[in-house]
Formats: sequence, C-alpha cells, structure tokens
Amino acid sequence: MNEIFKQQVWEISKLIPKGRVSSYGAIAKAVGFPNHSRHVGKAMGGCPKDVPAHRVISSSGTLSVPEFQGRLEAEGIEVENFRIKNFKKLFWNPLEEL
Repeated sequence: MNEIFKQQVWEISKLIPKGRVSSYGAIAKAVGFPNHSRHVGKAMGGCPKDVPAHRVISSSGTLSVPEFQGRLEAEGIEVENFRIKNFKKLFWNPLEEL
C-alpha cells in the first residue's frame, strides 16, 4: 500500500471530532479513491497511536473492531450490539465538513 495514501487517510482521520464517527468509504472518497474503502481499513490497522482509528467504522454504523466500543463510549457515543446509535446524526463526512 502506498505510504502517501496511508498518510492522507491518517491525516483526514485525525480531523474527526471527538464524539463523532466517519466511515471507511467516506475517508476513501475524501482522499480521492472512492472505491478503496478496504484499503482505508488496512491503513487504519497499522496507524500511529495519535490517529483515532476507533472513530472510523463501516458505512452501516457497525464496529469493525469490537474493542473500540469502550473508546467510543468514553466519548459519549452509544453503542448497542456493536452498532452506533444515532449513526446518521453522529456521522462526520469530510467532504461536507472540511
């Protein structure tokens, strides 16, 4: 995977506000590769600790990494059965909000 792509993914992810979530697909679109959501997921798997990987989830509002539930709940995000409650309300779209 291209290092520049990873850096772009990480930089966009760092901009997701506390208490909000985005999706792999939204991040992929924001960096110019709309069909590469899986690559975003792979990039998040090896991201630095200052990147809030727990805020990037699937477009259905489901957690891909169950261990992130506690971190999201600590930010005030309600999670039930590994799904974000009020996902549409909490969704942060970088193309609209940057």
